[in-house]
Amino acid sequence: MSNEVYKRVLRFKAKHPGTIGWRLRQNSSVVERHLNPDEEVLYAFVAQKNDSSLNIFGSAVVVLTSKRILIGRKRVVVGYFLNSITPDMYNDLKVSSGIIWGKVYIDTIKEFVTLSNISKDALEEIETRISSYMMEKKKEYIRQDGSKED
Repeated sequence: MSNEVYKRVLRFKAKHPGTIGWRLRQNSSVVERHLNPDEEVLYAFVAQKNDSSLNIFGSAVVVLTSKRILIGRKRVVVGYFLNSITPDMYNDLKVSSGIIWGKVYIDTIKEFVTLSNISKDALEEIETRISSYMMEKKKEYIRQDGSKED
């Protein structure tokens, strides 16, 4: 599975060149390092992990896997940041479109993640992929819990 994340991010950038993202290989390597052997990469994109359209130095790679969402950012000097959002932690997703770029807000039980400087034409694709996947997975969690059956 090596470089699978990086290849998908490059495809995303080629399809949506207006999205701002730097150091794609380094950020992808953070996510690839934390993929479990049984996880499959379903979708990947790049964004800035911050709420400001002017701050373009917080590039992150966002990956939807068969088990969770991973957000990886490699620090310039030493170390990295990784966020993992499992379906049971996921609450909601909000999309905001501006003049040039858009933002995706992921609400979880523990935090509120803001992804900015995303090409406007990519917003629908991202929302559809993440929302439909998470709703399906949340149903599985509810069934496993035994508390609700659809």
